[in-house]
Amino acid sequence: MNSIEIGTLTPTAETQDKLAELLVATVAAGGSVSFMHPLVPQTARAFWEKSLAAAERGERAVLGAWDGEVLVGTVTLLLDCPPNQPHRAEIAKLMTRVDRRGRGVGMRLMRAAESLAVEKGRTLLVLDTAADEGASGLYEKLGFTLTGEIPDYALKPHGGLTGTLIYWKRIGPIS
Repeated sequence: MNSIEIGTLTPTAETQDKLAELLVATVAAGGSVSFMHPLVPQTARAFWEKSLAAAERGERAVLGAWDGEVLVGTVTLLLDCPPNQPHRAEIAKLMTRVDRRGRGVGMRLMRAAESLAVEKGRTLLVLDTAADEGASGLYEKLGFTLTGEIPDYALKPHGGLTGTLIYWKRIGPIS
């Protein structure tokens, strides 16, 4: 795990392709990340092109976990909040390669996202995760507080409904 490097991703063709591959594999494995299976690579790549363009504008940050040349995980920190919410950020699209799960990649990505949010002056993080097979255990280990569940919130990638769990965490100095 020491070889894993976490860093901000930039919109290169190679990075977009690797992110698209990770998204397609995550959805195929049942990951509830807003897409349905089968997800075609072109759709996944278009999503990441838009996401990385938003990052270039400062509206979000897309972090990647690299093991050498292999992208083993990603998380997005959404920073573009309404004018009355400049103190918060939202965690989105936490994904780890299926063959790397359970090795601390997600935890390291989340800690990096939290540190970046603090650097950006944020004092509150929010996120949601699928009630079925989501990452609630990881978020709770990281100190997030469960607010509640919204039932039947989204379709699972292979069909059927799942609820979503809403979490929050105070970070950085509270003013």
